[in-house]
Amino acid sequence: MQLSVEISKYPLHSDYIPFIKSFIERLNEHEGLTVITNTMSTQVFGEFDLVMSVIQSQMKTSFEQYGKCVFVCKFISGDLSPEA
Repeated sequence: MQLSVEISKYPLHSDYIPFIKSFIERLNEHEGLTVITNTMSTQVFGEFDLVMSVIQSQMKTSFEQYGKCVFVCKFISGDLSPEA
C-alpha cells in the first residue's frame, strides 16, 4: 500500500531553521521515498511501512537531538505525489 504524508515541524527554539533542514535532509537519505518540500510543509510519498518507519525514527532523532518540537502530520492512503 502506498502512503502520502504532509508534515510540518515546529521546533520550540529561536533558531529553528537548522532543526527543520536537518529533519528534511535525513528524510531525503532514504531510498524508496519521494520527498517534496515547500515553505509550509514537507510531503513524503512511498510504501506504507517504509514511510511510517522512517518518519518514526526521524521524529525520535529530532526529539533526542533538539528537544521539544511539534509535528503536525496528515496521512492519506495512496500515492498523491505529482509524479503519480
